[in-house]
Amino acid sequence: MARIPYFDLDQASPTIREMVASRPPLNVYRMVAHGGPSAEGFLALGNAILRRSELDPVLRELVILRVGALCGSHYEVFQHRRVAAQAGVPPAKIEAVLARPEEPPAAGDFSALEHLVLRYTDAVVRSVKAPAALFDAVSAQLPPRQLVELTMAIGFYMLVSRLLENFEVDLEGHEAGPTRPA
Repeated sequence: MARIPYFDLDQASPTIREMVASRPPLNVYRMVAHGGPSAEGFLALGNAILRRSELDPVLRELVILRVGALCGSHYEVFQHRRVAAQAGVPPAKIEAVLARPEEPPAAGDFSALEHLVLRYTDAVVRSVKAPAALFDAVSAQLPPRQLVELTMAIGFYMLVSRLLENFEVDLEGHEAGPTRPA
């Protein structure tokens, strides 16, 4: 059960109502709407990452799933399993990116670029700054725009995961479920 009530989107600003109108009715939007103008920025950045990025959607979804796993965000992982499948990520790669978040991703499960990007993701989530050799290896493979988009996606989904976990956002249809132990 969420720690605070969900925002009534009928009471949201016209901008927020417009921004969520074309999106699925997810609890994350009902929670973030409490942020007012901050919610507008949140929604705009999420939209840019998901819909206007030059980063390969398969790479993007592997990264989002990895961030969700590293952050222990069940909601994020649950939602992006579906998005990843729609983006063309094979089920075996979805499972591999989620397996053992305490360990580096296994090289044999991914292409060389995917493995490199996942190692970069792990470094940014765990240590903030990737080691120079790893950064240089990723920047040799991705043009500057995609490298920035990759890093922004990592940071944004760390924010999303922290918001989801701290407010205990419910999976849709589970709002009336059992309360969580204290």
